Amino acid sequence: MSKPKSGNAGFGRASAQVHHLLTEAWRLQPLYVSLCAILLSFVVGGVLISIIGINPFTAYWALLQGMVGGRSQIASSVAKSVPFIGSALALAFAFRAGLFNIGAEGQLLAGGITAAWVGAMSWMYDLPGILAIPVILVAGTLGGAIWGGIPGVLRTKTGAHEVISTIMLNYLVLYVIRWMVNSRDPVVLRDIDSSVPRTEQISDTAVLPGLLPESVSSQPELHTGLIVLVGVCFVVAFALKRTNFGFEVITVGLNPHASHYAGINVNRVIAISMAASGAFAGLAAASEVSGTTGHFQPGTFALMGFDGIAIALLARTNPIAIIAAALLWGSMLSGAPLMQQEADVSIDVVRIIQAMVLLFVAADAIVRYLFRVREISHSPFGTTSSGEQV
Repeated sequence: MSKPKSGNAGFGRASAQVHHLLTEAWRLQPLYVSLCAILLSFVVGGVLISIIGINPFTAYWALLQGMVGGRSQIASSVAKSVPFIGSALALAFAFRAGLFNIGAEGQLLAGGITAAWVGAMSWMYDLPGILAIPVILVAGTLGGAIWGGIPGVLRTKTGAHEVISTIMLNYLVLYVIRWMVNSRDPVVLRDIDSSVPRTEQISDTAVLPGLLPESVSSQPELHTGLIVLVGVCFVVAFALKRTNFGFEVITVGLNPHASHYAGINVNRVIAISMAASGAFAGLAAASEVSGTTGHFQPGTFALMGFDGIAIALLARTNPIAIIAAALLWGSMLSGAPLMQQEADVSIDVVRIIQAMVLLFVAADAIVRYLFRVREISHSPFGTTSSGEQV
């Protein structure tokens, strides 16, 4: 009598395992869509390359070599991706709260100029690195948080839509910073000894340490800001899944009216979410100032905020997936010059491919139709039809 029971128990465990695997595969459907969108974008890019009379396989092989062809290429690809992690995380966090933060570029600028200003102060030269580095990173984070918090407060107090206010604030901070860095009379933040408009060099003690041995070089330099930003992604993922505030953020993003009736302070969540979004962008900018350039130039973060939108959508606003999406994005930009050199294909082709990725991810019905992927998510904020996060 015991043998049939044992067999039934074994069959039950096997069935449970199969059910678990199928459930996990079902939950990974959004990932399949993103991967298919990337594949389809490269196919379309290959067609465009063929039209201009160049073998797309030759071009893509050169691109791949530029991305991961050696230790220096891999290091350069990773280093190029570092600021994209922060800018994409900023956008993704706002998206989770139901907010469309189009101001990541302005928040990057605000964080970068604040970090450069604080890093070049005279008292920073007297601080040891163990204090100077946190100070410059916190300064950049606060600069981005303040600039991101302004549209959040405007939204809660006046009803001004964050899309409009963040776009306008982008231009405001851009032109103010250009004046601060370019001006010679009066001198505001410009390094008067430099032949190009930029701020003064930050203190040597405030420079983030590199991650590579002397035998391996990368362009730009790979620094410990990577570890900081990856760690922040994991912290945000934990906060969204395991904390009360994370639950409030996702709930407000799904339905602010129902959240209000459930007792959630919607205005508080909106204001904090926008400030946090700006803080992530500011941290990314500070890590670049501290780890890569050592100073600030107005054109440093051009288009980086808008790239963050594409990366956040590609990652389905998942903080962990943002790491992989940003690595892909930065690697493509890092490998593009070799493709131009070896295959005589313009660097703009990479931008076209990236634009196609964004198009196919945003219009995922095309991808689902071509690759026969069933739709299980009706929310742009990374939840399944049952409300479970992915």
